[in-house]
Amino acid sequence: MTASAPSPHADGRAAAVCALLGSPDDMEDRDVRDLAERARDLLRSGASADELATCYRDLDMALRRSGDARGLVNESRSARIPGISHDIKVAVCPGPVQCTRVERARDLLPAPPCAVNGARMHKRRLGPGQ
Repeated sequence: MTASAPSPHADGRAAAVCALLGSPDDMEDRDVRDLAERARDLLRSGASADELATCYRDLDMALRRSGDARGLVNESRSARIPGISHDIKVAVCPGPVQCTRVERARDLLPAPPCAVNGARMHKRRLGPGQ
């Protein structure tokens, strides 16, 4: 028996679907939930890149229709527009040995707590190259 090769379509969109499925607030819209679950099923079944691209596009459009201006992370979101900042505010691990945990940080709310270090995470700006 041979090991299977890594999926050719394992990219940031798969991670975005994973994060979306883990966020109950983002899954309230039935169309978004159905398309996110379809994307998950396609990823699990090893669907073709074309099938996934179509599902990602439909999911992106459903997210935007439901009022999520971010849509699903894809090529169109990385376009450079003069005067527009692509940085987002995130909370990162506060410990001396930092883990890779990164949480979305809202402006008016404190950063979430770090259970390992027993302190609040630190807020910082995260640019497109990070």
